[in-house]
Amino acid sequence: MQRYANVSEVPLALAVFLASDYYDHNDDPNTISTTALLKPLRQIILPSRLEEGEGLVNLADMVSSRMGSAIHDAIEKSWVTNYIKAMTSLGLPQKIIDQVRINPTKESLTDGIIPIYLEQRLTKKVGNWTVTGKFDFVGEGRVQDFKSTGVFTYKKQVNATKYTQQGSIYRWLDPELITQDEMDILYIFTDWKASQAKTDPKYPPQRFHKQSFPLLSVKETQSFIERKLALITQYWDAPEEEIPECSAEDLWRSEPQFKYYKNPEKTVRSTANFDSMSEAANRMATEGGKGFIKEVPGQVMACKYCPAFAACSQKDQLIANGDLLMG
Repeated sequence: MQRYANVSEVPLALAVFLASDYYDHNDDPNTISTTALLKPLRQIILPSRLEEGEGLVNLADMVSSRMGSAIHDAIEKSWVTNYIKAMTSLGLPQKIIDQVRINPTKESLTDGIIPIYLEQRLTKKVGNWTVTGKFDFVGEGRVQDFKSTGVFTYKKQVNATKYTQQGSIYRWLDPELITQDEMDILYIFTDWKASQAKTDPKYPPQRFHKQSFPLLSVKETQSFIERKLALITQYWDAPEEEIPECSAEDLWRSEPQFKYYKNPEKTVRSTANFDSMSEAANRMATEGGKGFIKEVPGQVMACKYCPAFAACSQKDQLIANGDLLMG
């Protein structure tokens, strides 16, 4: 079955790589992944209503995803096949290296062993549902996730809540394996620039960065999962217009702008633009209160990458309002 559009735009040597998906998908309709649980309801439900041939993904848009998968695969391979040589080259004591075990069974754990777990698939039943999750890395009871992403994602912290929820679900799936109350996100930035790191105090100082996030308690996570599954069940067969709309966070909506116009008769170009109403109001005050301020809602981006795009009326309204630019 064809899954990608605009295939001819990509050279075949690269197209095969972009079209290759090694993720261990589960087609059971009552099985849901950790990643899916964190998506908005419309993105979970509406793709199942598309006819064959609808909602094809632009093949060129798979570059970031496939690069991220390749980095994950390389990290896993380095630990599974080369950790002894790598740790030796790092100058770690041989005594420590000898204690490391990769993905050990519970029966093989003995005193002094340092277990490292990679890409392990965990599952748990919740009513008629099966929840699954595959973490990237667990060491000393602490889950760590690798994210190859742009610097914007880190600076704006657009996924901070989801990172906490993701790590919390992993711990909920196996609280004996994941015992710590925090998780680490290990960013690998795809667009990092040394020049900006020297001048912007909020810019990550290196091409990689570790950030820790607190986890919800196992009880809180259980409640979150049960609520989300109940909503999915409630709206699965509901008319499209009744499914709750995606939030500003779901839509990756940028911050609004406040445009000050000194002369109410000249509105083609604003006098000045500001990130907050207070800044704009201060400017208007310095001009003797003349003119007016117009709030321009932030643009949304997530719809462009959503598998429910073809079936979603919310995106149609966003386009009509000028909040979603498709050009």
